[in-house]
Amino acid sequence: MTFQAYLDNIEAKTGLTPRQFLELAHEKGFDESTKAGPILAWLAEDYQLGKGHGMALVHVITKGPQISQKHVNTGTAHSDPSDTLWLDGAASNPANAG
Repeated sequence: MTFQAYLDNIEAKTGLTPRQFLELAHEKGFDESTKAGPILAWLAEDYQLGKGHGMALVHVITKGPQISQKHVNTGTAHSDPSDTLWLDGAASNPANAG
């Protein structure tokens, strides 16, 4: 599953876009300095998200939408087409148009 697919699946499950999770996280005091554990606990307790999906959001909350080039166009199951994740919802993602 691609990094973007994790985010899209989270949105499908919770009804919240990654950007909305980012805003909620900031309201809770989570930012780039927060360790993964507290964020994962919050996501599991409030949204029933497992570690894999939670870690995708941990990345967005602590590092923003940029991902490493090593995950881009590798031809593997985890390959993303871009090094920038779309945070505003699957329906509005230009990559899904067409």
